[in-house]
Amino acid sequence: MFRTSDIVLIAVMVSAAAFTYKTKHDAESQLDAARKIEQQIRFEEDSIDLLKADWSLLSQPARLQKLSELYESQLQLQPVEARQVVTLDDLPARPVDIPDFSTQRLGGMADSGTDKIVTGAVTQ
Repeated sequence: MFRTSDIVLIAVMVSAAAFTYKTKHDAESQLDAARKIEQQIRFEEDSIDLLKADWSLLSQPARLQKLSELYESQLQLQPVEARQVVTLDDLPARPVDIPDFSTQRLGGMADSGTDKIVTGAVTQ
């Protein structure tokens, strides 16, 4: 009837078919995941473009000027004078206060009065 080699050959063929099916199924699931991620990326890029368009609309100088004129009484805005804008050269210099650390001991690095020089773990 069936020889042992025929049974082994059938078992190998069945396992190869099962492995091929599993590999194909995994590849398709990863492809679906990649498509979902690409779709999400496109959606987020569209959302970013929409927000940029909204921002450019909301930050137009003419619109802001009109709003400031409309709500001048509530915001209590005042016009900018030329003297309100200064350069760095116009600012007064502030004196720099640097503390003097020369009189403080620096832990184990301070001179202990001995003639030995310690470098790392070696005494010279």
